[in-house]
Amino acid sequence: MMNPLLAASRSADAKAQPAETTRAERFERLVSEVAARDALPEDRYAVAALLESMGWNDARAAEAFGTSDIFELAVEVWEAVRRKVVTSTFAVNEERGVLRTGLALLKSFLRGVIFALPMAISVISMLTLKFSLWSYEHLSVEIATCIAIGTIASFVVVGGFTQAIARRGFFYISQGYYTMAHKVTFLFIRLGYAAALVACVLLLVFNLVFNVFPPEMFLYIVLYFFFLVSIWLSVTVMYILRRELAFTGLILAGIGLVYVLFRVLAWDVIFAQLLSILVVSAAGMALVVYFFRQAAKREEKGIAPNMPRMAVTVYAVAPYFAYGLLYFAFLFVDRIMAWSSNAGYMPYFIWFRGEYELGLDFALLSLMIPLGVCEVMVNKMMLDVEASYKRYWGFESELMNARFRRIYNRMMAVIAASSALSALLVYGLVEMFDGLYYAREGEHLIASATTRFVFIVALLAYVILATGLMNAVTLFALSQPSLVNRAIVPALAVNVALGFALSRWIDYSLAVFGVLAGAIVFSALSFRSMRQVIGKLDYYLYAIA
Repeated sequence: MMNPLLAASRSADAKAQPAETTRAERFERLVSEVAARDALPEDRYAVAALLESMGWNDARAAEAFGTSDIFELAVEVWEAVRRKVVTSTFAVNEERGVLRTGLALLKSFLRGVIFALPMAISVISMLTLKFSLWSYEHLSVEIATCIAIGTIASFVVVGGFTQAIARRGFFYISQGYYTMAHKVTFLFIRLGYAAALVACVLLLVFNLVFNVFPPEMFLYIVLYFFFLVSIWLSVTVMYILRRELAFTGLILAGIGLVYVLFRVLAWDVIFAQLLSILVVSAAGMALVVYFFRQAAKREEKGIAPNMPRMAVTVYAVAPYFAYGLLYFAFLFVDRIMAWSSNAGYMPYFIWFRGEYELGLDFALLSLMIPLGVCEVMVNKMMLDVEASYKRYWGFESELMNARFRRIYNRMMAVIAASSALSALLVYGLVEMFDGLYYAREGEHLIASATTRFVFIVALLAYVILATGLMNAVTLFALSQPSLVNRAIVPALAVNVALGFALSRWIDYSLAVFGVLAGAIVFSALSFRSMRQVIGKLDYYLYAIA
């Protein structure tokens, strides 16, 4: 049926329309008047009541716009108000729309990129100074093995706690309950430290029974492990408080302290790094306490809801805790497969292989841009989801689902393109710096075929993994962590099985194919889960409401 307003705008009813204006212009003014009284009316009936209060009746509506009665006019006005007002948060007035939209997108992008910035700073520090906060180019293989084991163990042990902090802490912060966020955050921090202590005891018992490492090496493992645990816990809190730059500043300060102690005061590099890590971890926790106190001042007074029971909190965060553990295990298990392969000289069960690690470290830089793009797209999608609560009626659910299927398809295309471009950019930069490094130092950054091979395969793996991570973040935003875990468990199993087999049967460097195969499985399964959720988005939104 033809829209009566469009029909009316094409008619030539001079009695109902002054010559100097069109009916479309008069309708726009009417919509603006209604929106000024109620920015988002509840329904058509509310609009009809507003029109009657403004002096409109059936006869006037028919004369001015050609509608059969005031209710038909109310339907058209209500639709126009929804289109005008209920859009994305990024849609603003014309004068400031472009600037505000650009700033909002840029802020989201930088928030994703900044989270990975410390990794880039560490790589740049290694290229220029030949050391970072916890690595050094000329370390003995024994010490490098200790640092590598301590670093991997720190990520795996507290990975679940960092996810729990991010989920529950941000949940309270988003509602303005900073006191509750402070309590639950430090609850998980204490539990994280307790888990780290238990892990240290278990490692000690294991080492005493099986005599895997000599006492000096074991001490280095424990020291790096425990100090890095503190750093990861503090950086997570800074992230949920939107203080990511503070942690980046701490990393820079820590590297500066290593420089002073190592280069200026001629300390042993290991002692310089351990002291710097201790200072950074302590300063990080101190800043976390300070930031929470500052945030608590913004909390509305008189609001002091009780904390939920511990069992309720544990139940709520358990899937996210599991994901944190599984995700970091997925990221690092290929290294364990490669370093434990009995290829050549193997004085200990795990023996660090720098050629393999260097290729992975360079490839990891390719995730920086996709993380920023992912942050933008998921935030934008969730704002659209929030607006759609009021934009669609219940009987229009299929229209909403179809719209978000199109949005999701565009998101997949964008993240795939940005990941591929990021990988190409990183590859080009590494090649460029390799040439510059050779001109300055007389040796290549990528000095072996093994490093180059691992670098290229890992780049491909991380391009694919980026799409899976976007799916994971979106599913988390829709409160579907179980679907993410169902994707990452098989991916981890494939990573372990293929990496173990190839590193034992052929060459340790082929463990990188475990990451590639696991990334493919994770992205494919998470894509299937996303299609399932988007296809019945109205149901899932109702389930979590």
